[in-house]
Amino acid sequence: MIFASLRALLSDRRVWLLLLIALLAVVLGFVAVPDQLAIKLVSKVGFWFVLVAFVLWLRSLWQTFAPDLRGLHWRSLDWVSIAIVGVGGVVLLSHESFGFKIVMDEIMLLGTSMSMHLDKSALTPLRGNDIQGAFVILEGIVDKRPLFFPFLVSLLHDLFGYRPANAFVLNSGLTFIFLGLVCLLGRMLAGRWAGWLGVVLFTGLPLLAHNSTGGGFELLNLTMILATLLLGVRWVRQRDVPSLTAFCFTALLLAQVRYESVIYLLPVALLVLFVWFQEQRAILSWPVIFAPLLMVHYPLQHRIFDVRSSAWEMFSKPGYSKPFSLEYIPENIGHALKFFFGAASDQPNSIVLSALGMIAVPFFLLLVVKRLRTLATEPPASVGVIIFSLGFALQFLLLMCYFWGKFDDAVIRRLSLPTHLAMVVALLAILPQFGRPAVMRTLLVVAAVGLLARSVPSMAAHAYSQEYIPGRETAWRRAFMAAQARPDYLMIDNDSTLWVTHKVSATPTVVAVKRREDIAFHLRNRTFSDVYVFQRLTINPDTNERTLREGDDLGPDFVLETVQEERLQVLTVSRISRVKEIRSDGVPISVRPPSPAAAGPAKSRAEIEEGRKRFLEQYMKQLP
Repeated sequence: MIFASLRALLSDRRVWLLLLIALLAVVLGFVAVPDQLAIKLVSKVGFWFVLVAFVLWLRSLWQTFAPDLRGLHWRSLDWVSIAIVGVGGVVLLSHESFGFKIVMDEIMLLGTSMSMHLDKSALTPLRGNDIQGAFVILEGIVDKRPLFFPFLVSLLHDLFGYRPANAFVLNSGLTFIFLGLVCLLGRMLAGRWAGWLGVVLFTGLPLLAHNSTGGGFELLNLTMILATLLLGVRWVRQRDVPSLTAFCFTALLLAQVRYESVIYLLPVALLVLFVWFQEQRAILSWPVIFAPLLMVHYPLQHRIFDVRSSAWEMFSKPGYSKPFSLEYIPENIGHALKFFFGAASDQPNSIVLSALGMIAVPFFLLLVVKRLRTLATEPPASVGVIIFSLGFALQFLLLMCYFWGKFDDAVIRRLSLPTHLAMVVALLAILPQFGRPAVMRTLLVVAAVGLLARSVPSMAAHAYSQEYIPGRETAWRRAFMAAQARPDYLMIDNDSTLWVTHKVSATPTVVAVKRREDIAFHLRNRTFSDVYVFQRLTINPDTNERTLREGDDLGPDFVLETVQEERLQVLTVSRISRVKEIRSDGVPISVRPPSPAAAGPAKSRAEIEEGRKRFLEQYMKQLP
C-alpha cells in the first residue's frame, strides 16, 4: 500500500511543482541572496510577504468554516463553557498591570510594528524626532524577531490609530481565544469536563497572566500552536482542499511568531503526508503549492545571526562559547524543575499544573507508543495529537540544549509556555483511559482549589516579577512620559526605542556622545523644551559609592542636573537628569552668544524666509 501511494503521489504533476517551488524557496532563502542584501530585502518586502500570507490564511479559514458557521445557532452554543472561558480570561487579565514585561523583546516588536504602520517597512527604530508636528523615524535596524506579531499590532495601529497599548489589546484578545481553543481541545479529547479542566489549569498559571498583560509574542505563539494542532485534526477528518489550506497557512504563520516555532512544520508535513498516503492521492490547492515562496523572507531575516554576532546574546551569560549544545541539558533540566516546583514568591508557576503534567507525560508517551502501531485506524483527534507531540518534544529538547534555556530565569520563564501546553495536552489525552467521571471531576476540583488558594494570591502579589529590573525601569520611564505636559523634549537613553515608540524624540547615549556639538546646537536654539538623560547606577554596599552602568556615561562635557531618581532595587538607582550645559575643553558651547548692540537694518520678508529655510536645513542635519 505504501509503494502504491508513493507511485500515485509521484505521478501527480502538482506534487512535482510543489517540490520545485520548495527547492526554489530554499535556494533564494539560503544560497542566492548575499547577507547584506538579504537583510535589506526583509526591511522592504517583509511586511508584504506576511500580508499576502495573512490574507490567504483568512480566506482559507472562511472557506473551511463557512458551512459550520452558516448552520450555527445561538441556542446550540455551550454557554457554560463560554462563561468559564470568559471568567478565566478576566482572572488572567485582572491581577497584573498592563506593561512591557520582557523589554528587549517587547519594545523591539512594538518598534517594528510602528515602522510597519508608518511606512510598511520591517525596521525597528533607533532614532526619531518630532519635526514640526510630524514624528519621523531617522534611523532603524532590521530586528532578528519574526514578523507576524508586529504585523498584527501594526494592523491595530492602521485600524485604530498608533498607540503602544495596541500590543496589550492584541494579547488581551488572544487570551480569550487561547482559552477557548483549550476548551475545544479538551472537549474533543475527553469531553466537556476535560475542556473545563484545561481552562482552569491555564487560568491558574501566573506565567500566562504575566504574558497576557504584556506586549510580547508568547500568547500569539501559544494560540497558533494550538490552532495548528486543532486544524491538523480537522484536516485528518475532512481531507479536503479548504481544510488543508487552512492547516498549512496556520502553520506557515506559526513559524513566523517565534524563532523555534518553525519546528512545528515537521509534524505538519507528517500529517499532510499521512492523509495523502491513506488517500493514495495528493490533495493540493494553488495557495499551498506557492506557500514556500511566502516563507523566503524568514531565512533571509535569520541571516542577522550570521551578520551580527551579538544577536545570539552570548555576552549576557559569560562562560558559554556556543549557543546550542547537548552539554547544557543536565543543567537546564535542573533549572526547569526549580521553575515548575519553585515557591510562589520566586516563580510564576502552577504546582497543580506542574504535578499533573509530570504525572501525565510518562503515561502519554506509553499511549503514543501503543497507538503508533495502529495509527491508520485511530480517530482523527488521536492521530493529530500523537503526530503533533513530536513538535512539542523537539521544541523542549531544543530549549534544553540552549545556553540560556533556564526556565527559572526571569527572562526565560516565558519559553516554558509551550511545555505547559504540552503537559496539558498529555493530561487531556490520557483522561479517557481512566473511564471514570469521578476522576475528571476530582481533578477539576483540585485545579480550582489550586487556582484560588495559590495562583490568585501569587498573581495579585506578582513578587516574581520584581527581580527583573529592566521591566520595572520601563514602567517608571513610561510614568515619566505620562507626567509630561508635552512630548517636545529630547531623551538620551541607550534604550532609545522605548521613547521613539512613544513618539518622544530620542537618541542612544553612544550617539549623543559622538554628536555633542549637534545637541549643543539644539540647546542654544531651544529646539526642544528640555534635553533629558536616563542612566542606571549601581551602589556599592560597603562604600555606598555609585557607579554608572557601562554605556550610560556621557562624559564630563555634559553638565547634568538630577530631575528624578528611584531606587527600584536595593542596590540599583534609576535616574533621569536634565542636560544643563554642554562644554568643549571647559568652554560652554550650548549657550547662545550675546546679541550685537546694533540690530542693523530691518530685513525684508524674502530675507526672513531665506534665513528660516537655512536654519531648518541646518536643524535637520543636526538632529541628534
